[in-house]
Amino acid sequence: MTCQHLKEAGEPTPQAPYEGGCPECVADGHHDWVHLRLCLDCGYVACCDSSPRRHMSAHYETDGHPVMRSYEPGENWKWCFVDDVLGA
Repeated sequence: MTCQHLKEAGEPTPQAPYEGGCPECVADGHHDWVHLRLCLDCGYVACCDSSPRRHMSAHYETDGHPVMRSYEPGENWKWCFVDDVLGA
């Protein structure tokens, strides 16, 4: 399947450094996120779906930004929420 969202995804400047963890979790006093993700629309940084609060999925649900990528060092895969497609 060809996903136009993945093809058109940008590479915005992250709104938070990787070393800082999930900004929403940290703000609420939580340090149990699993992995970080980066919204390729606005640069929002948040925790993944394996994390208790799933902030990146919540970001998609509220803002509708279709594509995120792994923000983990050495990983470059992307995910389209709209089409449920993994890409690189």
